Amino acid sequence: MKHKVIIDTDPGIDDTMAIFFAFLHPQIDVIGLTSVFGNVEVEKTARNALVLAEMANQNIPVCKGAAGPFLHPKPGYAKFVHGEEGFGTVAAMEPKGQLDPRHSAQFIVDMANQYPGELVIAAIGPLTNLAIALQLDPSIVDKVKQVVIMGGAATVPGNITPVAEANIWNDAHAAKMVFEASWDTVMFGLDITNNLRFNQAFLDKLTDGNAKLGKFIDETSQFYMDFYSQDTEDRACCFHDATPLAYLVAPELFDIKLGKMVVSTDELTRGQTAFCHKDKGFRPPWDSGPYSKVALGVDKAALTQLYIDTFAG
Repeated sequence: MKHKVIIDTDPGIDDTMAIFFAFLHPQIDVIGLTSVFGNVEVEKTARNALVLAEMANQNIPVCKGAAGPFLHPKPGYAKFVHGEEGFGTVAAMEPKGQLDPRHSAQFIVDMANQYPGELVIAAIGPLTNLAIALQLDPSIVDKVKQVVIMGGAATVPGNITPVAEANIWNDAHAAKMVFEASWDTVMFGLDITNNLRFNQAFLDKLTDGNAKLGKFIDETSQFYMDFYSQDTEDRACCFHDATPLAYLVAPELFDIKLGKMVVSTDELTRGQTAFCHKDKGFRPPWDSGPYSKVALGVDKAALTQLYIDTFAG
């Protein structure tokens, strides 16, 4: 049976890789894209999400969501990583269609109630939309099948502060709400994604497999690789956001651990995802749930081949 998936996203170059992978894989049924601020402004992420859906001939709802975080000031955007418009040096493109009129959070609530026990949310940007959805309808925690998240750093340093990864840092209060909810949550953070570097030969294989979508990833990723290769001769980049989508179809490739996740909202450590393996015997609050799953290892060779095979159809 196909996974019925909403991708909550801030496209973004690695978001593009994740979205196209999901569109192309026969075991994933993407029923909508919900946009959020993050790599660029939410007006741009919504536009980009609609462009990507149209590029892949996907007639699905695309919604605009949160423009900024719950409580702390709006952070700066990662345009030095993803470019001014979110697609590297590729110029902005205007979609032909229109956005769904619903807020991203409302769409999540609607789909959770329409497909109880079936819906998977793949959250690959800041978690603001999910937190708003929880406020709109707390009952969705019992209706959503699973939440797979790209974000966090359970056992390694952060990439935006010494302790925090960007998606979680961008809205730590929202992330705290999401991780404290009692749904089935799986986090894919820098613990594995920083070790998954993909070079030009990989991009060429994506293009060989799918001339249209693979070529677009290649074109947008040149700017992205420049950023990731500033201090090394190894010209490559990390497609962080594709990882949770790959997990849905090939969970056996990942080393998953269960434990307590605590998200810090203190200013100095904002966005830190502190993880404790279950049954370690530590004092409260570490000795009780809700628990989360965290990916701490992955078979890179097999994952790489999964991406290539999926684009080749």
